[in-house]
Amino acid sequence: MTRYEPRIDLDAITAIDVHVHIEVDDHGHASLPPDIAEAASAYFRADGPRPDLESIADYYRERKMAAVVFTVDAQTQLGHPALSSAEIAEGAARNSDVLIPFGSVDPRAGAEAVDRAQRLIDENGVRGFKFHPTVQGFDPSDEAYLPLYEVLEEAGVVALFHTGQTGIGAGMRGGRGFLLGMSNPMLLDPVAARFPDLQIIMAHPSVPWQDEALAVATHKHNTWIDLSGWSPKYFPESLVRAANSYLKNRVLFGSDFPLLTPDRWMKDADSTGSFKPEVMPGILKHNAARLLGLGG
Repeated sequence: MTRYEPRIDLDAITAIDVHVHIEVDDHGHASLPPDIAEAASAYFRADGPRPDLESIADYYRERKMAAVVFTVDAQTQLGHPALSSAEIAEGAARNSDVLIPFGSVDPRAGAEAVDRAQRLIDENGVRGFKFHPTVQGFDPSDEAYLPLYEVLEEAGVVALFHTGQTGIGAGMRGGRGFLLGMSNPMLLDPVAARFPDLQIIMAHPSVPWQDEALAVATHKHNTWIDLSGWSPKYFPESLVRAANSYLKNRVLFGSDFPLLTPDRWMKDADSTGSFKPEVMPGILKHNAARLLGLGG
């Protein structure tokens, strides 16, 4: 087993994409059950093949970008085995010039999740963890998850939470039972308050709770916002204003690849002219480099 250590040359890359999904592994196993994957493809109009980790590394290398890669462990909620975060970390170690691994554990697994998170940090060198409260079926503000957050804070790794609505389960009967309210960013406010040294990313424009996300980010300076999952053409005006001014140092570029590509994100950002030229280097690269301890 090779422990991940980054070899990213910041001067050689143009951007760090902090939100990239690994949806299939080397064994052909998919991260979502077939019914959810099919509905998600229809929702996102993304019917193409899902690239594996090595293909994703090549894709970002061609674009002179780095990428944070992860899966979502929602085995309790989905009844579907998760992809291995340890294998993702090993793949990132083989491609450490462009990839940065985040782990994922199922918070509802209790003490097992805490132990697994510690092993992913100690043995595999993951730089953060991805959580999706709606898909994993947990309230992130619940005190049951304090031991997990304690491990992350102590290790100095990042916690990235999906916020806002989701296309996962959309159009399915009862939304497949998923609860959108679990991804209200206001539920992260008590986490940020209780763990002031835990760096928390609120992923995506947090529709319909954008103002809540901005309020949390304004008040809790250990919180960040990534701009993944939506074309810049559709960003809420309040988010654009914050990214251009008072939150410019804590806003991060993310695509949501493969559902939204970095090419599409960049093209639409250029065409809208939403972001001031002087803030773009921070959004695209330097803020993430600082957050992830890569320099910059």
